[in-house]
Amino acid sequence: MSEVVSLRRNLKRNTLDVTVSLPYTWALGEVWTQFFEALKEKKILGAKCPQCGRVLVPPRKFCSRCFVDTSELVEVKDEGVLQTFTLVYYEFVNQPRKPPHGIGIIRLDGADTGFLHFIDGIDFSDPEKAAAQLVPGKTRLKAVWRDKREGTIFDIDYFKPI
Repeated sequence: MSEVVSLRRNLKRNTLDVTVSLPYTWALGEVWTQFFEALKEKKILGAKCPQCGRVLVPPRKFCSRCFVDTSELVEVKDEGVLQTFTLVYYEFVNQPRKPPHGIGIIRLDGADTGFLHFIDGIDFSDPEKAAAQLVPGKTRLKAVWRDKREGTIFDIDYFKPI
């Protein structure tokens, strides 16, 4: 395993600035494997709780409300209502998308939970104007899919207002 650690002492603040890189492998399991495979086909899956009926997106192996295993995966729409958002203008190391853009939680049609993803497709040059176009509870967003999909969350490039 390779670890990269860089240290720099800031004498004015009497602090250490530390950057740590920790590569890892994440086992997806049965539910998330099916979720990511479906993304290749432009499909978003959620797990339906057999007890309360909620549809959880992204899918989970068990319902966090009822604590029972989910057994059914259902397809939800690739559009929904914005629940909340933040605008990103600051660039940092290993950021998967260059600013400016938004990050939002979207309740996809057919789902009962929010789905976190990028928001783009609007002019972010003026933060106030950009924020005015993103009204929680009202703004509808639709997924913009990448042409070449590989079974990752980035198969959805971003969500845009519709």
